[in-house]
Amino acid sequence: MRKKATSLATGRGSRSKEKTKIILKLIKEYPKSKISEWLEIAELPKSSYYEWKIKLENPVDKDKEIRREITSIVEESKGRYGYRRVTQVLQNKGLNVNHKRVLKIMREEFLLCTKFKTRSRKYSSYKGQIGKVANNVVNRQFKASKPNQLWLTDVTEFRIKGEDKKLYLSPILDLYNSEIISYTLGYHPTIELTNTMLEKALEKNRDIKDLTIHSDQGFHYQHSSWTNKLEKMNITQSMSRKGNCLDNSPMENFFGILKQEMFYGEDFKSYEHLINDIEKYIKWYNEDRIKTKLNGMSPVMYRLHSA
Repeated sequence: MRKKATSLATGRGSRSKEKTKIILKLIKEYPKSKISEWLEIAELPKSSYYEWKIKLENPVDKDKEIRREITSIVEESKGRYGYRRVTQVLQNKGLNVNHKRVLKIMREEFLLCTKFKTRSRKYSSYKGQIGKVANNVVNRQFKASKPNQLWLTDVTEFRIKGEDKKLYLSPILDLYNSEIISYTLGYHPTIELTNTMLEKALEKNRDIKDLTIHSDQGFHYQHSSWTNKLEKMNITQSMSRKGNCLDNSPMENFFGILKQEMFYGEDFKSYEHLINDIEKYIKWYNEDRIKTKLNGMSPVMYRLHSA
């Protein structure tokens, strides 16, 4: 005991914090000793000792604020963001934190998505050649240097377990920033579904020049009502090769993301519920969902920033 008291006074505990640590340890070893004696030996003020005693016995979680932010981000994204996107959002907010630290916290807080999700069969609108089949002008050159330069479109289907009918989504994606600029939802994959979507997109973007619209060879896009509209607006039509989904891969990628993040594994009680969630998702996707290739911005943020 005398030897430890000497070391406390002369060496290792030169700072108040370190001296307090040693005193707390000595008190446990020698419970009958008096704190005042240790303080006198350590030349440590009583106030400093109790200040550090409280701090050492009640450690502050340095990650508390980060944990709160991470939890909030994950909840707002409805669990759709992995640790890399969460890291990007934190950095966008000015918080200097790396992805390893975010991953560690998300593991500790059980915020990593582990739910297994299955994929459904892809919808095909190909009915053979019933009208004009356009050349594959795009030819997998998925590049756009400005908005309204290259639009992609397709139709996908949703089916709720136990229901006979299906729901169809027809969107237009602007390749420049992956923004969904127009879409329609319906219970039948009709020509009206795609034509209405096109009308909405053109109404929203009236001053378009040198625009190309790319699709598959679905009957909607071969129909005269579609082709005549494009010719009237001086819009170039492009089509994928028959049965080749890679020729329209950015559009397929959007469908995959949408279904993975808001459809697969969810229990929808009605199509009204599903429609509501799709509409909310597309709004969130456009305005809030960040993309690495867009410098950590959402499609709308990127378009406004570039403008």
